[in-house]
Amino acid sequence: MGAKGEETRARLIAGARALIEAQGYFGSGVNQIVAESGAPRGSLYFHFPEGKDQLVAAALVQAGREVEDLLRSLAAEGVDAGALTRRLTEVFADRLERSDFTKGCPIATVALEVAGTNEPLRAVCSAVYESWQRVLAERLEAGRFGPAEAWTAAGQALALMEGAVLLASVRRSREPLDHAQHAVQYLIGAKG
Repeated sequence: MGAKGEETRARLIAGARALIEAQGYFGSGVNQIVAESGAPRGSLYFHFPEGKDQLVAAALVQAGREVEDLLRSLAAEGVDAGALTRRLTEVFADRLERSDFTKGCPIATVALEVAGTNEPLRAVCSAVYESWQRVLAERLEAGRFGPAEAWTAAGQALALMEGAVLLASVRRSREPLDHAQHAVQYLIGAKG
């Protein structure tokens, strides 16, 4: 694929990301995604022959990878698990505030909608969350946690943060994320 094709594909993914995060999977139609991206309609099926689900999966993978890359880069700097979870919470809270509480976690909206009805997209969401959990568990293992305990604590921390994103969205307040962050710090025994 040439540079123009890659650019069109990237625009389609960016359009899908913007819409599905703010409006959800079911609230974002193919025509809307194409319009948001500015790409020709035929290019959607050229780049994503399986249609909307394939495009949404690519958008979720890309969004998930960006968060994982942030976490891995912080881990590579030697940031401990407490600081890593604080940074992730800040990212989600800042995204919510900048979007007037329509965009927090780039995976959560779709995950909530499709978990029981769309197995391929559920699996993509699950894999993304697992990748984030793995990074956090690795940081916890570098501290005082054993492997099984680190995996469990990392899952609990993510559950607290993801639930707080939902509460922050509906309350239109950063406060649930601040409370979740406090609970996560207590859970993992971090200071500050």
